[in-house]
Amino acid sequence: MKFFIDTANLDQIAEGKELGILDGVTTNPSLMAKEGISGRDNILAHYKKICDLVDGDVSAEVISTDFQGMKDELLELKEIAPNIVIKIPMIKDGIKALSFCRDNGIPTNCTLIFSAGQALIAAKAGATYISPFIGRIDDITWDGVELVRQIAEMYAIQMFDTEILAASIRNSNHIVQAATAGADVVTCPLAPILGLLKHPLTDIGLEKFLADHHKANA
Repeated sequence: MKFFIDTANLDQIAEGKELGILDGVTTNPSLMAKEGISGRDNILAHYKKICDLVDGDVSAEVISTDFQGMKDELLELKEIAPNIVIKIPMIKDGIKALSFCRDNGIPTNCTLIFSAGQALIAAKAGATYISPFIGRIDDITWDGVELVRQIAEMYAIQMFDTEILAASIRNSNHIVQAATAGADVVTCPLAPILGLLKHPLTDIGLEKFLADHHKANA
């Protein structure tokens, strides 16, 4: 499974990269705004900083909801760096944009996926990644992880190359569940990734090892 970090914070991206397990970055207008980044030129410049910081794919989102607007934006975004992936919403004109990108060799990430049907048509349109939102699905009392499992089974049967990028991750357990359900990628803030490191028995065991070492070498 690939680990992407979902943020626009350069310090968090750098920290993830230092761990040696970071495969890419996803971000969006809300995350840009959270870092105080506004204005088209500033946003494009920040995408460039992120792309320079990581080797893997960086998802940059279009804002337009009509095909021509998306096309104009994505052609601008793809010029930022070779590792830019265009994030496109799951709407009718978004499917047109995905198909355009497929036909022109531009990698894409279809976002706001909430059903297997949406995942099917996005893959048919040639999406490089699709992003089912696990946490948001759980919020409406449906099972986000089960959706990932259903999509993974469907893609295997139909032999789609589209990768499942599990998004809206709320905790470390979501990462493990997504991995066992067949997700190819997980994207989340840094905290749930760091949470995978933690277990109370590890802390207890390390404390005992160090105490025994101290006794033996006192």
